Amino acid sequence: MSITTKDVAHVANLARLALSDNEMEQFTEQLNKILQHAEELQKLDLQDVEPTSHVLPMENVMREDESRVWLTNEQALANAPDKDAGQFRVPAVMEG
Repeated sequence: MSITTKDVAHVANLARLALSDNEMEQFTEQLNKILQHAEELQKLDLQDVEPTSHVLPMENVMREDESRVWLTNEQALANAPDKDAGQFRVPAVMEG
């Protein structure tokens, strides 16, 4: 299968792309190379190849999800500009 310059012009027209003659020849050549490569790939015998989602082995790099104490309440409130009963006090955002 190959693509002609007329095919590229038709698709460019559908996509409302204004291509120069040089661009149409360039894209025709590139698309034909892509199709030629796809035809070569179709010739490969892949009967014994396991399907994969990624070509490289993937490993989870995240730590285990374990609960632990990061800051005490006093440490978290140490630099708070306004606090009350162990909680941050913030100005009201909405009037009510």
